Amino acid sequence: MGRRVLSGSAYAGQRVALLTQHGKERVIAPVLDAALGCRVERVDGFDTDTLGSFTRDIPRAGTQIEAARRKARIGMERSGLPLGLASEGAFGPDPMAGLFPWNVEVLVFIDDERSIEVTGMAQQATRFAHLLTDDWEAAAQFASQAGFPEHHLVVRPQGQDDPRIEKGLTTWATLEAAFHRACTQAENGQAFLEHDARAHAHPTRRDVIRLAAVDLAARLNSPCPACGAPGFWVVERLAGLPCADCGAPTRETRAHIHGCLKCTHRETRARVGVEHADPGRCDYCNP
Repeated sequence: MGRRVLSGSAYAGQRVALLTQHGKERVIAPVLDAALGCRVERVDGFDTDTLGSFTRDIPRAGTQIEAARRKARIGMERSGLPLGLASEGAFGPDPMAGLFPWNVEVLVFIDDERSIEVTGMAQQATRFAHLLTDDWEAAAQFASQAGFPEHHLVVRPQGQDDPRIEKGLTTWATLEAAFHRACTQAENGQAFLEHDARAHAHPTRRDVIRLAAVDLAARLNSPCPACGAPGFWVVERLAGLPCADCGAPTRETRAHIHGCLKCTHRETRARVGVEHADPGRCDYCNP
């Protein structure tokens, strides 16, 4: 049987370049191919780690979105395709309390035929831990808690900024050998272990990349009512949802303004199924 094409999608039957060397096509392509009817094609032959690495030996230039955009452009240039896609991840403390690691993933989709750029995003708690120790038993306990070997680790001597990094550690035997080598090389006799955050080495991160692809697909499948361009999405949030107790306007969102990437069309859409805000979010009831 031939490939099923989604005739209603703006990208049905079209090829999309995806620059990656860490297996991201395995989570991105199934989502977009099914939702858009397109064919996401992996572009290789370029070391994306030269644009920035999670082990900090090569700093990323620019913002997260700028880095993804640059990757997408490189993929488009190498493939000769007018449609390109790339992702970029970031790790840091959670935005609520700053108590646990957090992963933000963005996907940038560039359409040179329509001169538009659409960004998908997802974020959630993740695994991103480290340990400095000279005790193999402590290192092994850390590795187990870190989800090793499903979640790969990297090891380096001395501390977190030492340039002597061992990656690709996927078995307990290779991890222990790397640990002892690092301790021997270090002036302080210690090894620094941390998660390998590259996509192929980090299952939890792959889950977030997949969610970002779902978000991107929804945006690309949202055409402008006026001109039909993909990516008709929220550009502004209007506060003022009334309090369920006193009726006063709160800072909670009451409506979203959707906008087009190509024309000036805008639509204000009230939140569906939400008529009042919790009194705990009201400045009058809960000052």
